[in-house]
Amino acid sequence: MIHMEKRNHTAVTQVTEFILMGITDNPELQAPLFVTFFIIYLVTVIGNLGIIILTHLDSKLHTPMYFFLRHLSITDLGYSTVVGPKMMVNFVVKKNTISYNWCATQLAIFEIFIICELFILSAMAYDRYVAICKPLLYVVIMSEKVCWVLAFIPYLYSTFVSLFLTIKLFTLSFCSSNIISYFYCDCLPLISILCSDTHELELIILIFSGCNLLSSLLIVLVSYLFIFVAILRMNSAEGRYKAFSTCGSHLTVVVVFYGTLLFIYLQPKSSHTFNIDKMASVFYTLVIPMLNPLIYSLRNKEVKDALKRVLTNRCKIPT
Repeated sequence: MIHMEKRNHTAVTQVTEFILMGITDNPELQAPLFVTFFIIYLVTVIGNLGIIILTHLDSKLHTPMYFFLRHLSITDLGYSTVVGPKMMVNFVVKKNTISYNWCATQLAIFEIFIICELFILSAMAYDRYVAICKPLLYVVIMSEKVCWVLAFIPYLYSTFVSLFLTIKLFTLSFCSSNIISYFYCDCLPLISILCSDTHELELIILIFSGCNLLSSLLIVLVSYLFIFVAILRMNSAEGRYKAFSTCGSHLTVVVVFYGTLLFIYLQPKSSHTFNIDKMASVFYTLVIPMLNPLIYSLRNKEVKDALKRVLTNRCKIPT
């Protein structure tokens, strides 16, 4: 709903809700897409909740590696949940609306989890670096206290950045339109319908986005550079294989996640369209959170063994 009021003979639009255009306006695709994304989200919830519960219940998974994996699953579940259910509702309703307050809330929560995931992935890379390059000091360096600090700081920092950007954006005026050409409230689509001067906001978002992406990626790249050097120096083929296997799942997740984000941010402005961004956003907001637990469970023998142990213990009948 848009209310009009006049101030100094100038029409100003007070937006109280937004219309989300969604992924497609083709009626024939609504039902198939709803079913597809419902299955994707269901697998995401089961997979990530499974990782969270499994790493908590099984004592053999009480290690720094699985501590960070648990938090990766929390962030995956967080940002997919704040986007997925609302998007699926929009497939079955006639008018895809979202209130002003919920739009701001969705943006803030989404940014908290997506920024946090960047630094959780970099913390996981550092953990693998310590495990392979400094194995004798691993227990000392990656103590429980250090792990909590490496997890807590990303949550604290991402909350600060998210609230700062969200408040900064929503204190500006939406007076040109209330139609968002997207399937959730994100910074770029919202900026495009602002009638205030957006240069300062765009610069702030660019700085934060660039620093978050590049700093976390730099930690990952430097960690893996040292890891690969250490692996090449190993004399034992078995040792090299074991080292590679401990990094395989994380490296796969990193390549998929950062690859998608870099695809979005490194596009030339001439080819930068909301349709391309929309498809890429669908991938990293809904598909990647589904893939991550599958990658870690299918490629990781320890996770599969832990699942067997937990299921076996739960299925035992007391005598």
